[in-house]
Amino acid sequence: MKILVCITKAPDTTTKIGFSDNNTTFNEAGVQWIINPFDEWYSLVRALELKETNVASAVHMITVGKADAEPVIRKALALGGDEAIRIDGESKDSFYIATQIAEYAKDKAYDMILTGKESIDYGNSSIGAMVAEMLDMPFISHASKLDINGTIATVNREIEGGEETNSCNLPIVISCQKGMAEARIPNMRGIMAARTKPLTVVPPATADELTNIVAYDMPAQKSGIKMIDADNMDELVRLLHEEAKVI
Repeated sequence: MKILVCITKAPDTTTKIGFSDNNTTFNEAGVQWIINPFDEWYSLVRALELKETNVASAVHMITVGKADAEPVIRKALALGGDEAIRIDGESKDSFYIATQIAEYAKDKAYDMILTGKESIDYGNSSIGAMVAEMLDMPFISHASKLDINGTIATVNREIEGGEETNSCNLPIVISCQKGMAEARIPNMRGIMAARTKPLTVVPPATADELTNIVAYDMPAQKSGIKMIDADNMDELVRLLHEEAKVI
């Protein structure tokens, strides 16, 4: 069984965010890039677990981006992936990115394509569904558990008030979230091995960009904290009702 894991870079959560060109461009100066945590901690690690138990024979990783994405995908190789592919294109449009992944994967006979449930920077949660549609594969989103038995995938996902269990024939596309696997740290052997593992760069396919970013805005500044004396319950209730509007 061959697995393709979709990887994207994302700003480290400690990075100070800023914009330029009249708030139309994300300012990348000084930004520390990491593997998107949902891609790394859940989809990639679960794929590696399946390989380690001989369920999968190969784990490939794919990203859409320019050369500055290579350190991120090299880290993914250090975790244990077999091969990486970088599609040499760049876009913030989900349709464009999904098209690139689907065009590459369509004749590679992957049994499973895994994505994180979303990226932590844009949070679109749309790539997996688009790739599945383009490849005419079934899709299960927000999976928290995945088991394979022969050619059948059994997937658990959280739903309102409970949990849902799905089963589906391979091939399949699955987006992964918390619960799928535990985060790993690359060891020295993996880091050294990643230097010689294949990283193939392929040109992008012709694809439309259906959306564009008009502007970015920083979230509103948090207001000051009001401390209410524990004996003044009436005032607390008034503030929660009139100002916070939560009761």
